[in-house]
Amino acid sequence: MFDSVLIANRGEIALRVARTCKEMGIRTIAVYSSADEGSPVVRLADEAVRIGPPQAKRSYLYAPAVLQAAHQTGAQAIHPGYGFLSEDADFAEMCRAEGLTFIGPPPEILAMLGDKAEALRVLSGAGIDVLPGTHRPIATAGEAADAAAGIGFPIIVKALAGGGGRGMAIARRPAELADAYAQARTSAQAVFGDERVYLERYVESARHVEVQVLAGTDGQVLHLGARDCSVQRRRQKLIEETPVPGLPERDANRLCEQVVAAARAIGYVGAGTFEFLLDDAGRFHCIEVNCRIQVEHPVTEMITGVDLVREQLNVAATGGPGITQQDIRLNGAAIECRINAEDPARGFLPSPGTIEALTLPAGPFTRVDEYVRPGMSIPPFYDPLLAKVSVWAPDRDQAIARMERALAECVVSGPGIRTTTGFLTSVLAHPLFRDGKHTTALIENLSVA
Repeated sequence: MFDSVLIANRGEIALRVARTCKEMGIRTIAVYSSADEGSPVVRLADEAVRIGPPQAKRSYLYAPAVLQAAHQTGAQAIHPGYGFLSEDADFAEMCRAEGLTFIGPPPEILAMLGDKAEALRVLSGAGIDVLPGTHRPIATAGEAADAAAGIGFPIIVKALAGGGGRGMAIARRPAELADAYAQARTSAQAVFGDERVYLERYVESARHVEVQVLAGTDGQVLHLGARDCSVQRRRQKLIEETPVPGLPERDANRLCEQVVAAARAIGYVGAGTFEFLLDDAGRFHCIEVNCRIQVEHPVTEMITGVDLVREQLNVAATGGPGITQQDIRLNGAAIECRINAEDPARGFLPSPGTIEALTLPAGPFTRVDEYVRPGMSIPPFYDPLLAKVSVWAPDRDQAIARMERALAECVVSGPGIRTTTGFLTSVLAHPLFRDGKHTTALIENLSVA
């Protein structure tokens, strides 16, 4: 196992990774921008290095500064968390070249699956069903129109280097395609620095289902069940749960087995998530693979008892997870809600500010992943996620009741700060969510959205 790990991230995930490292006796190194100097991970870590100003491009996304901090502190490995450099094949290759272990898939896998169109082509060849689409970049609006005629509408135009619900635009009819194509290219360039896009059939009102895997270098691939992430706003997840409500166990098992076979076929290594849309005919269509720890990983940990960060470290250090498929038992139901510093009444505008009052929920089978403290200023430069509240219960109904109780306890207030807590409570009360029949269109049908 590693003696020291540098955590190349911020916020709740940096604190989450640091805590597991502490439990494993691994020396931790935090990096931080000048905006995060007072972050709890800076105090928890054994060592902390300032790597730049608040702008992410000059700090958390600036690979030379991260690598310099690793060498300066004698780190053996780098855990990238999620976002920032976590799926950057070039950064993973830099780590390899400089004798550092990147805690994630190898650069070759990141490059292959980071090109979303190429990833779908490869997954299709590995036996995974994908949606009709170009599976290659589209260079002009005219080429997009020709391709769309063969795919059929509605169409979604997606960033080739995309992920996280960004760099996308929908065209429901041919007259909308040119604008959607231009919008997606502009967004892709702004967010990912790569304007290339591809086309895919858009599925209205689908369920968003994903499968968590852990894979070693020897071809061993484990699955840890499926999650439902259908509660989304503009393709950004808000509530996640496991198991998938309304999905028969045999169908979930069949999907997980297909994913395990595909992950083995493509040589996947590390923790990863295969994401699918489930249409109203009961067909699963893979849309991407996320090659990192997911924001929503706590719900999987709660029903399996497996520490996914620990297993990421095991794979990176020894070549394989410290568990087998027989060790994994799926027990009960878990739900996660993301508490964001956003104002639902104003179109979910970010609402940074200084926290004056803070009460986070506790109680039986209630987990909070956070990084906020009273008196802390929430910077406007990064993702608005403040905390994730996760609960476990023997069944889904009890889990919903427990989450409602937990959210009712949650208080985050201060000048300028608004949160999504009340909005999440209204989603939990929606009849479609209660019945487990909600789709990705649920939020669009709520008047506040």
